[in-house]
Amino acid sequence: MSTLTRAEIEEFWETWLEVNREAERNADWRPMAEWYAEDATYGWMLTPEEHFMAVGRDQIRDWAIGIEMDGFDGWHYDYQATVIDDQKAMVVGFWKQRAGIVDDTTGREFEIPGLGGSWFGVARQADGDLKFSWQRDWFDFGAMAHTMGEVMKSGKAPDSLRERLKVFGLGVPGHYRPEDLPSTVWPPPVEAGEHVTQQAPPAAGTAGT
Repeated sequence: MSTLTRAEIEEFWETWLEVNREAERNADWRPMAEWYAEDATYGWMLTPEEHFMAVGRDQIRDWAIGIEMDGFDGWHYDYQATVIDDQKAMVVGFWKQRAGIVDDTTGREFEIPGLGGSWFGVARQADGDLKFSWQRDWFDFGAMAHTMGEVMKSGKAPDSLRERLKVFGLGVPGHYRPEDLPSTVWPPPVEAGEHVTQQAPPAAGTAGT
């Protein structure tokens, strides 16, 4: 059971939304690192054979919201809905990825289709402040690649985005094969089974043992 109140989590979440707005206005997401615990982890899956993982506030600042976000000037990730579980001190935010670049064919911003979002764990630190202890994102990588291709074909992609899209693969800091990940794909407390709500059925041949 969490020792945090819902009011505390909601207040912390509102500060997170505000720093997101500020980061998008300034096209610099690095100040958001201060919302993470010093030992926080932040990851997502790119493909079954390639994942991203940052361990610790410095890697989150330099890699997750640094290298990974460089070149995305004008993009915005507006939260469409939020779910707060104050019993488990978790927050789930669902966002849309929009480019800030208008598609002349539709008259609307380029947008990565499908659901995207972030799953956070919130924890009280020794000084009493609340911080994110972990974050895991999800999005459709194929849909993202398709939209990026459309943005590039439109001729409207800024040079900064063109340069960013040249940075990919396992040689980029924070990119790992699944077997080499420094933290678990599922958030550590979830992977450890602390929040199981449905037990897996027994394996074939083990019933009654």
